[in-house]
Amino acid sequence: MSDTNKKVVTRFAPSPTGFMHVGGVRTALYAWAWAKKNDGTFILRIEDTDKAREVEGSIAHIMESLKWLGIEWDQGPDIGGSHAPYLQSERLESYKKYANILIEKGLAYPDPYTKEEIESFRKNAEDEKKVFLFRDHRPEKFGVWNGTQPLRFKVPVVKSYTWMDEVRGELSAGPEALDDFILIKSDGYPTYNFAHIIDDLEMGVTHIMRADEFIASTPKFLSLYEALEIIPPVLVTLPPILGKEGTKKLGKRDGAKDILEYRNDGFLADAMVNFLAFLGWNPGDERDVMTPLEIIESFDISRIHKSGAMLDEEKLLWLNKEHLKRQSDEVKLNEVKKHLPDYPEDLLKRLLPSIIDRISVYSQIDHIESTEFRFFIDSPEVDIEKIIWKDETKDQAAIHLEEVKRLIESGDLSSVENVNKLIMPYAEVQGKGSVLWPLRYSLSGQEKSIDPFTLVYILGKEESIKRIEKVLEKLT
Repeated sequence: MSDTNKKVVTRFAPSPTGFMHVGGVRTALYAWAWAKKNDGTFILRIEDTDKAREVEGSIAHIMESLKWLGIEWDQGPDIGGSHAPYLQSERLESYKKYANILIEKGLAYPDPYTKEEIESFRKNAEDEKKVFLFRDHRPEKFGVWNGTQPLRFKVPVVKSYTWMDEVRGELSAGPEALDDFILIKSDGYPTYNFAHIIDDLEMGVTHIMRADEFIASTPKFLSLYEALEIIPPVLVTLPPILGKEGTKKLGKRDGAKDILEYRNDGFLADAMVNFLAFLGWNPGDERDVMTPLEIIESFDISRIHKSGAMLDEEKLLWLNKEHLKRQSDEVKLNEVKKHLPDYPEDLLKRLLPSIIDRISVYSQIDHIESTEFRFFIDSPEVDIEKIIWKDETKDQAAIHLEEVKRLIESGDLSSVENVNKLIMPYAEVQGKGSVLWPLRYSLSGQEKSIDPFTLVYILGKEESIKRIEKVLEKLT
């Protein structure tokens, strides 16, 4: 365990090998939240030592993804810091330094075998139904490492390990988990197994948040920590994120998509942070909707779950709607304008509550605009046969519309409530369907629409009367 009195330092250390998915971003979120909760330091470090798999533009993409969510780092490739550089490809001398320490201790050696020879060893172990362990083929004498051969770690003591994980509790593994793994590849770049330990040491990392896939490798890490006389950081294993069925780890086929796709789909950053935080953690109370600041204030490692969390996009939609509703009217209006640029602003202000009520993300406006809202600026064509309520006559419909028109002409339409008070007494006497159905259809041209009181309020006195008169002409 790390010294609990140390200042908390966490890190997020992604590889630039493609897009950022929810699992990676959740790791960053938890590390960031824990650092912020403890007035600590959050570091962004890029593990770019696998050059064959590196995807151009990934580093910029990682930063854009985190910044969209408000996950800001205190030290990183773009802003520097006391432990710069933050690209592993620029830290090669550091790895060589610790590699030489291990060589001097007799705990690292150049791999003398070709790929074909290693494959032969592996095949023989398979044929004998044994686990392949490189340490079974460790050379008796070590050559001099010249940097062109892979450098391997010599496991000092083959033994069982027991260790504490802040989420999983006590974990253990037998001697079969230990092997002579590669520290530095023949291309001069370190492996993850080596580089992350050196980087965490030099950057003073106190807590490591990572996926459960690293549990199997932990004994190897512990062996290397011991060889270098390093006290390991606190290990925090996060639960897996499961696909839609809730039975297997989320993969691309199950909906693991680029986090920025959610932004492009119109999801709010705060809603996304809220959603990701609850994929394996909860505040210990009844709250579902939380701001990033509230999450930081409540975040505690002890409340991270052991079991997997299912990616439920219906829950994400619900959360987004809740966060959307909390926005100021000014923010909502500005967002709606982007999707309805040809709508007059005064109309949009009255229409705003109805729009917000019908969407979970702003991008949905584009899909429902033609059916839900277009009639507010394009006067609808009405089918006169549909305006009749049940078995009533055209004359009866005309009488009701005439009276509603008279009420609108003389009434206060400054709120939906006022419109309701204006028209509802007449509708209750004559029959709600008889009065409200012809009114709704006359104003919207739709059989299903916003309620007639809201329609009158949004359209206003002049436009409402104009549309009613247009229908009356056809009725009489």
